[in-house]
Amino acid sequence: METNRFDSFFQDEARMFLLAAIRIALSEDGPDLTSTGIFNPDEMAQAQIVAKQSTIVAGLPILPLVLEFGDGACQVHLNVDDGERVSPGALVAAMQGPAAKLLKAERVMLNFLCHLSGIAELTSHYVKALQGSGTRLLDTRKTLPGLRYPEKYAVLCGGGVNHRLNLVEMCMLKDNHIDRAGSITAAVQLLRKAHTPCPPIEVECRTLDEVREAVTCKVQRIMLDNMGSEGIRQSLELIPKEIETEISGGVSLENISELAELGADFISVGRLTHSAPASDFSMRIDPI
Repeated sequence: METNRFDSFFQDEARMFLLAAIRIALSEDGPDLTSTGIFNPDEMAQAQIVAKQSTIVAGLPILPLVLEFGDGACQVHLNVDDGERVSPGALVAAMQGPAAKLLKAERVMLNFLCHLSGIAELTSHYVKALQGSGTRLLDTRKTLPGLRYPEKYAVLCGGGVNHRLNLVEMCMLKDNHIDRAGSITAAVQLLRKAHTPCPPIEVECRTLDEVREAVTCKVQRIMLDNMGSEGIRQSLELIPKEIETEISGGVSLENISELAELGADFISVGRLTHSAPASDFSMRIDPI
């Protein structure tokens, strides 16, 4: 099936972290003494992964990567593309290989698939709530340690947009930075002096005065953090179109449509990654 989005996302550093996460997950289980005690090394089996609920799928191309570790070759056929919605009972992947290897990889493959599909599914609901507005959905860095890249990839599968993947892509000034520098203006000046070229700068603002100062500094993005609707509306009136705007804090499925009507460029939602319930898939294995 189509893997262009997966392959284009998981390059260089992203692929390195993904493979490290797979390696750690397999190492955590150690040798599968149960399966190797029951099955002969040359005993083959076929496996099917089936969706048990309606969900957006994310992480299917990880399955063959898991099976590349260890001895014994496996054949894998992915029946759907990441980002597609499947119905309960849908066959999403079929595999064939040594029975003991498939059984050792089963839980690792399902853990990735269930977790990432759950993120994509939750993201899709937030994206649907934003339809008809010009506001786009952003994720955050509130991700599980070691799973930053897979989780943010899952957000893309659900129709969302990635915020910075790491601390290099964008400088974000928060209260601790601003307090240390003395002001937003001083903090921006320090960043632009320290880094050549300077990455884009985002300033987290909680008051109208902070918004005015950030506008004067001509930063690339202003985050309106935990402001009420009226404070957001007044802030957006102060910010010129060349500066991107982001609403953050207290966002839910119940209020995101109302917040989007205020006209910000982005709304960021941490729960896309830190609170998404896992989607449900099962794997059936039959001897050949």
